[in-house]
Amino acid sequence: MNALQQTEVDRFLTSGSHDDMLFQGWPGDSLMDRAKNGTSALRGALISAVSNRVGQAVVPACQAYSGTVINTRAKFSPMVRGLFSQNEQATILDTLERSVVFLTPATIDTVLRKTPWLNTAWNLANIYLTSWNAEPLSDNALDLVGLSEETTCYVSTKYFSNNNPLEDYVIHEAAHIFHNCKRERIGLPGTRRREWLLEIDFAKRETFAYSCEAYSQILEHGKTRSARDRLLSEIVEGLMPSDERVEADEYVDILREAVTARNGWKRILERCSPSKQPRRM
Repeated sequence: MNALQQTEVDRFLTSGSHDDMLFQGWPGDSLMDRAKNGTSALRGALISAVSNRVGQAVVPACQAYSGTVINTRAKFSPMVRGLFSQNEQATILDTLERSVVFLTPATIDTVLRKTPWLNTAWNLANIYLTSWNAEPLSDNALDLVGLSEETTCYVSTKYFSNNNPLEDYVIHEAAHIFHNCKRERIGLPGTRRREWLLEIDFAKRETFAYSCEAYSQILEHGKTRSARDRLLSEIVEGLMPSDERVEADEYVDILREAVTARNGWKRILERCSPSKQPRRM
């Protein structure tokens, strides 16, 4: 590896950034060849760096759950039934059932090699490292437990050691799939006005995901109206998302409406959908 290539590797490992336009310094007779060789080298360096850091870490207790299988279809069913028509539910559930990938020793190498985008691979590497209590690749790495891309939800094994009954990272990341995936990609009819599985306002995507996450847990743990009201009070009193992209008052108001509605999922969707533009006369 020459000096320019090593510089590119070092830059990628410490920041997730890379020369994605020209891949200068990598061998190849065309841009495509250089990009292929450069990408392969960066992914290989990332896998090696992750392996080295994990090898120096103390295995955390959550790794004992790394082989656990969750019933994703049962987990997603209430949300899908609430948001989609009956004739689309089976297709949506089939997609979500295949969507969850836990970042474990058995999956991490394949994930880092096959994930389409290098920056996503870098973020996933850091999620995996923190699940092992290993040092992340950068102090600026995002502190995440899950990440979704297109129709795949990548989830840390920290998921299994979370003791907060009102959090569910799998539901949260699955909710993001609805605005990341086009209907035609999974075999559903799409139109110009109905291109995505769900139309979610860009500024409210995190609000939508957090609301779906909390509401799913309220329904799961609150079997009566009084129990659901109590769980909602717990959220208001301190179990709020620590995410600056979510406006606290709006989030609580959405959940209050959802808890009292006949179909709370639809109420969440309505509150997070883009504003309808008036028709031109």
